[in-house]
Amino acid sequence: MTATGSPQTLARDLQREGVRDERLLEAVRTTPRADFVPAQAARLAYDDAPLPIGHGQVTTQPSLTARMIEGLGLRGGERVLEVGTGLGFQTALLARLAAHVVTVELWPDFSERARRSLALHGIANVEAIVGDGGCGVPERGPYDAVLVSAAFPEVPAPLVEQLRVGGRLVQPIGPGGREEVVLFERAPDGLERREVLTPARFVRLHGRYGYP
Repeated sequence: MTATGSPQTLARDLQREGVRDERLLEAVRTTPRADFVPAQAARLAYDDAPLPIGHGQVTTQPSLTARMIEGLGLRGGERVLEVGTGLGFQTALLARLAAHVVTVELWPDFSERARRSLALHGIANVEAIVGDGGCGVPERGPYDAVLVSAAFPEVPAPLVEQLRVGGRLVQPIGPGGREEVVLFERAPDGLERREVLTPARFVRLHGRYGYP
């Protein structure tokens, strides 16, 4: 199906929603979301709305993705860990804003679809891994920023350990379905809560450091 709207109209909508990071808005303008959603949902790709992608999962609403990424304060040289690749749209935005992205996805078919879509757009600074996101990827750390796209009442300990001192972490904190998206900063003795970015509804984080 042909998409209605465009990356440019989506970027304008995000700007109206309060997104101010011009590098992020330009990343949205140059990343066709329609290539990162199921074909049957492509016509809705430029709506500011979550879309079903299978396995009981949905994409993150673009304005919510933008708020979370904006909270990381990326400047261009960072090494980023993303927990929850999905079909790769958020991954693509992170890759355009940082030096390197390591992204972890529980579902192998999602990870493979994301790899193909990222390659289609020449995005080569991403390492897509299938695994338990709550465990992180310690051999690729430490990270300057961590973005978690699933909800749990606390931040998994491995993600804290893999974040460098001074680094930022954004995660939906809650039981799944009713969260606060919180920005944390890593201090020498652990995470410090900085601010609530927005209320939200997220799918649950599953795995060793999440729900069964």
